[in-house]
Amino acid sequence: MSDTAIHPFHLAIADAALADLQARLALTRWPDAETVADTSQGPQLAKLRALVARWQDGYDWRRCEALLNGFNQYHTQIDGVAIHFLHVRSPEPDAMPLLLTHGWPGSVLEFRDVIGPLTDPVAHGGKAGDAFHLVMPSLPGFGFSGKPTGTGWNVNRIADAWIALMDRLGYDRFAAQGGDWGGAVTTAIGYKAPPGLAGIHLNMLMFQPTDQERAEATPHEQAMLDDAQRYDQQFSGYFKVQATRPQSVGFALADSPVGLAAWIYALFQDVSDSGGDVESVFALDAILDDIMLYWLPNTGASSARLYWETMQAMRHGGMPTAPMTTPAGISMFPGEQVRVSQRWAERRFAQLVHFNELDRGGHFAAMEQPALFVEEVRTTLRKVR
Repeated sequence: MSDTAIHPFHLAIADAALADLQARLALTRWPDAETVADTSQGPQLAKLRALVARWQDGYDWRRCEALLNGFNQYHTQIDGVAIHFLHVRSPEPDAMPLLLTHGWPGSVLEFRDVIGPLTDPVAHGGKAGDAFHLVMPSLPGFGFSGKPTGTGWNVNRIADAWIALMDRLGYDRFAAQGGDWGGAVTTAIGYKAPPGLAGIHLNMLMFQPTDQERAEATPHEQAMLDDAQRYDQQFSGYFKVQATRPQSVGFALADSPVGLAAWIYALFQDVSDSGGDVESVFALDAILDDIMLYWLPNTGASSARLYWETMQAMRHGGMPTAPMTTPAGISMFPGEQVRVSQRWAERRFAQLVHFNELDRGGHFAAMEQPALFVEEVRTTLRKVR
């Protein structure tokens, strides 16, 4: 068996694993309720009880399993780690290959509602010229990808692996898209500028405005700075724990499904465009599907380590400081807590072919506003086809 071979991957979780989950849920020891009327202390007890009630009665993992199997799943070894990915080809022969990368606490299922419109635009009221062949890998240590057993799997190393994956698939020209860690990986690919890269699209950027930019901020930019500060002060506890002591929280995430669910639910609550009312934007089953892609393969700790790895890498220098020369498009959704202005973006992207601030949507853009997400990706990449 060649190390570079690509193997079909069929998901079939053992009944015993699902029975174990149900047994653990039934034995949950619940904490006391929060002592405030809002979400300022984290997920509310009543909301988590409702989520778990659905998990115990009515949620169907086999439905999600069939969905994933229907998208064409594969495994391939890259740099010593088994990479799981979805590969959905367009019926349009001239479709552009597009690499979509998720973040934490997301998964390849973030893209479920955009796969159809992106691969087969004609069937969804669009034009054949906007079609894409989609490649959606699970980050190392996430979902059904392998878990790194050593250090060094940071954003740059993942970017190299993704470039190798696209080459292995025979795509000599492609575009890339991402938000959250997917945005960081996509940015790294943009800086690496492999010969086949046509352009990138981002719905989150991981850079800090300079002191001068902060001092010269317009009122609109100051509002962005205020949101970023609020994120740092109120919502970023998970980030700081995972960036410094991922193994500490990893024990709880591996052992308690409700602990894992609360840890993930908090992000759907805090960084979506939902005003803290998660269920107004996300179906419970969609949240549970995502949680299951952490619970079943036991990737709570391994996924958290990406934060630690990135912090280690940043001590030796982060992203390049010179403007990126790869054509780039940026979409800022208002519920995203860490946003940038067009003026700030133009200083960091030498070929900013598209920039837009939308009026709705948040951190999980492809899940929250799939139609807007699709149009933003199309608009950007029309300019580099």
